[in-house]
Amino acid sequence: MRLLLLPLAALLIALPARAVEPVPAPAPPAGPVVLLTDHALDGAGGTLKGARIEVAGGKIRSLAAAEGKGTVIDLRGYTVLPGWIDVHVHLDSHFDAKGRIANSTEAPADWAMGVAGAAWDSLMGGFTTVQSVGDYSELPLRNAIRDHGFPGPRVLTSLTWIEGDARMTDDELRAIVRKRKADGADLIKIMASMSQRVGAGPTFTEHQLGVLCEESHAQGLRAMVHAYRSQVAVAARAGCDQIEHMTYATDAEIREAAAKNVFLSPQVGLVVQNYLENKDRYLGEGNYTEAGMQTMKRDMPEDFRVCKLAAAIPGAKLVFSTDATAGAHGRNADEFLGRVEYCGQTAMQALVSANAVAADSLGMGDRLGRLKEGFEADIIAIEGDPLRDLGAVRRVAFVMRGGVIYKWAGSKEGNAH
Repeated sequence: MRLLLLPLAALLIALPARAVEPVPAPAPPAGPVVLLTDHALDGAGGTLKGARIEVAGGKIRSLAAAEGKGTVIDLRGYTVLPGWIDVHVHLDSHFDAKGRIANSTEAPADWAMGVAGAAWDSLMGGFTTVQSVGDYSELPLRNAIRDHGFPGPRVLTSLTWIEGDARMTDDELRAIVRKRKADGADLIKIMASMSQRVGAGPTFTEHQLGVLCEESHAQGLRAMVHAYRSQVAVAARAGCDQIEHMTYATDAEIREAAAKNVFLSPQVGLVVQNYLENKDRYLGEGNYTEAGMQTMKRDMPEDFRVCKLAAAIPGAKLVFSTDATAGAHGRNADEFLGRVEYCGQTAMQALVSANAVAADSLGMGDRLGRLKEGFEADIIAIEGDPLRDLGAVRRVAFVMRGGVIYKWAGSKEGNAH
């Protein structure tokens, strides 16, 4: 965690020394822009054939634009769908100039650029919204993207998480939540269990979790809980909103959490695989030890078990979540393949978990995650049909966020109008 960083906005947006008004975000093209499609997924489980998506003012105005209207971009031959949403990443986690996991010794400017680079890689991978949880260094990036038009996905941040301590009083817990709110957090992240690498033991009591989640709601914030073992059911009973990981929980505990209608957020396709692929770049920093890495590798089948169980529970709300750290940013879509192979979800279910379900988990289901009139024009196109070849999720050719095109791999012959 780095609390004293040169603000990213100051690094990336040159302002005169004298006081000036904040630079507003650039407006999206006044439009209209019309995206021609022959195969689109609406983000909620439906398909659209031959939709002509009209975008204006950063919003989807129509799915049946009139002929001869606006600037035309031909996306026929691709699969078009809403920009994906990853509800659990760590943008602050990046590799330094030496290729090692960055730590507090890195120069503030280099750290800030590492955070921005992780966000950019995520956007290029088709993720137009990410929820980063959490470090204070994510705040200036969120603000630079939101308020100054700096290129990147829409970012929500918890700032740093709340560490477990059974000695904390109710007043102390409530004060921490209020401080996060005052500092600008979009949600609260609570560590109800220790890291898997150091035993995954409990840290907060059910009463304490209840206080934290109640105060989060009082402050208008959602509460995400990092939980293993019995803490999965404990967090659900405490009234929290989203439960991460769930490893080592019993079938009964996962079913209890699902019955509480919370969002369940397992990870099976990227995070541990990435740690193991980049092990030498992590070892020696913090709790990244050889023993910890071997624990994660040994227990991957346990991750698969809890995800498969949750996916099989009727009505369970499985949301797309990667826990992406250094080495994984931009590869978030690998989680789709894991969800199908290890959890038993269909390709459509996995994709919807990163669209409509993810948007609902953020409390933004009325504006994100669907190709629908009035929604944000967060739209991507991929090469191939992911319902037949899920590997297509790795071939993102077009990215639009808020009506602004950030990636267009090039038109096919005759496609540019």
